[in-house]
Amino acid sequence: MARLTVNGKNYDVDVEADTPLLWAIRENVGLTGTKYGCGIGQCGACTVHIDGVATRSCSVRVSQVTGKKITTIEGLAAAGTVHKVQKAWIDHDVPQCGYCQSGMIMAVADLLKKKPKPTDADIDEAIKNICRCGTFQEVRAAIHAAANA
Repeated sequence: MARLTVNGKNYDVDVEADTPLLWAIRENVGLTGTKYGCGIGQCGACTVHIDGVATRSCSVRVSQVTGKKITTIEGLAAAGTVHKVQKAWIDHDVPQCGYCQSGMIMAVADLLKKKPKPTDADIDEAIKNICRCGTFQEVRAAIHAAANA
């Protein structure tokens, strides 16, 4: 049994210590906004924040996050108001299929926390999430809009 703190709530999950956090979030906590993509920490569809840092949840074991604060896409918005990155995504019609977007939004929220006014070079360096639909131009425009919000 492991205790996870997800989006400010505590959950006791009955999983093996080496279970990937992604599966505990989806299968045990019941939050399905965090997606499975590659399973090897490369694509970014599973990005969550662990103690405020964007992290690929498929590569983190439950035993590594006990006592840490985990934020998923469902917990990014505060008090019923969408996060400025979520708003920018909506305003710029970023998603096509949308599968990768929760992880992309979580990565961008972390970038903007570290660099409130990122340059294109900062974006290229920080955002390595993969979007098979190729919405990278829309992503960049939305990042700049969120930075200016």
